Amino acid sequence: MTQIEFYDTRTRTRRPFEPLEPGKVGIYTCGPTVYAEQHVGNLRSRLFSDLLKRFLQSEGFEVTHVINITDVGHLVSDADEGEDKMEAAARKAGQTAEEIAAHYTELWRKDGIAVNCQPPEHNPKATEHIAEQIELGQRLEAGGYLYRIEDGIYFDTSKFDRYAELAGLDLEGQAEGARIGVTEGKRNPSDFAVWKFAEEGVQRLQEWDSPWGRGFPGWHLECSAMSVRYLGERFDIHTGGIDLSTVHHTNEVAQSECGYDCHPWVQFWMHNEFLALPGDEKMSKSKGNVKTLNDLIARGIAPLAFRYFFLQAHYRQQQNFTDEAIQAAAKGFKRLQKIALDLESVEGEGDPAVQAPYYERFREALADDLNAPRAMAVVWDVARSDDLAEVDRRDLLRRFDPVLGLELGAPAETAAEEAWETDPRIDDLVAQRTTARQAKDWDTADRIRDELAAEGIEIVDSPEGPRWRRTSE
Repeated sequence: MTQIEFYDTRTRTRRPFEPLEPGKVGIYTCGPTVYAEQHVGNLRSRLFSDLLKRFLQSEGFEVTHVINITDVGHLVSDADEGEDKMEAAARKAGQTAEEIAAHYTELWRKDGIAVNCQPPEHNPKATEHIAEQIELGQRLEAGGYLYRIEDGIYFDTSKFDRYAELAGLDLEGQAEGARIGVTEGKRNPSDFAVWKFAEEGVQRLQEWDSPWGRGFPGWHLECSAMSVRYLGERFDIHTGGIDLSTVHHTNEVAQSECGYDCHPWVQFWMHNEFLALPGDEKMSKSKGNVKTLNDLIARGIAPLAFRYFFLQAHYRQQQNFTDEAIQAAAKGFKRLQKIALDLESVEGEGDPAVQAPYYERFREALADDLNAPRAMAVVWDVARSDDLAEVDRRDLLRRFDPVLGLELGAPAETAAEEAWETDPRIDDLVAQRTTARQAKDWDTADRIRDELAAEGIEIVDSPEGPRWRRTSE
């Protein structure tokens, strides 16, 4: 049987995968900053980690997957400048940061359900793990890695020899090109905030007491603290978009390996490439060129068709997101779905010996650094085969699908049903109900539920969070 190999960003090599603890795998994925609706580029990172999880489960591993929710500390600039994205969004909407976070967290969860991503075993929020972040900061302070300047407590990257290792950074070039006056007082351009002080005279929505003064944690601190909280001081795989490798993940490594005295902190760093718009432009909220899953649904494209689109490219390759490409994926998905559904009516038992070579080819593709396009080629070979008996084709598609997550044997309308519904007013009321329930304000939560029920709207509470649908017009 072919050994599993993954590409590791840190070592820049493909290496055989062996978990730290036999039979168990810990995965941490950088999740959303919940100040706005996530775009399909963000969703590619979610689909990548879900495919990785599903494949490892198919190999018999017990997988613990952690995806964080960033609801504080992510500033507008990665260089520890500007306003917190949560604060800015709350001020613009005239709401609290908690309300903004609850609303966009729900949208993120709905998107995950719509594209059939498995829920993570842990989905921690940064604001609910301030104590763990302060504790890591104190470890770093005790080790002599931190220093104080006017606006906060910073990590001195010159004290960590491996700082440039993960992303292959040119620190000398970075120093030569540093802009004068950026975060005055920093010792090195690459130094980053561990704790930011609340500005005098500025009323923030989110701030906490700490050993260094009142303020809020730096963006990078949360992922180190929460990953260790749920996966231990060393774990197997850390995933995220390739853009995170140069700053966020590099800073995570520095504070984690120094704070927990370990190397390597993470066995494998696996990064997915961007979705690219025509002209190789990166999709980003700051550029205003984002496309969301709801945009696709409004055009009649099933959410699972976007999952199918994702499977057509290797996760480490930039994937072109064009109208032609997504329409072609939607057609291909419908054809495959129809073939699988027709085969579900076939009776009888297949021949495992006949099926084995096909499944091994499928498995070998995914064991080869999660090569989804090659795996999909096997899927189509089976779906269109004239040599295989229908019963064997049926059985093989059934075996492939738990890894692919396409719900191939389900009726076509299932995909639309799984998308649930979204409407800004109703989404906001559902988010308010969630906030009320978290605060144990049952009267408010029940009132909102009853008001929506009177409109013919049913709220369905699930482990992934509440969803809603219309039961009457």
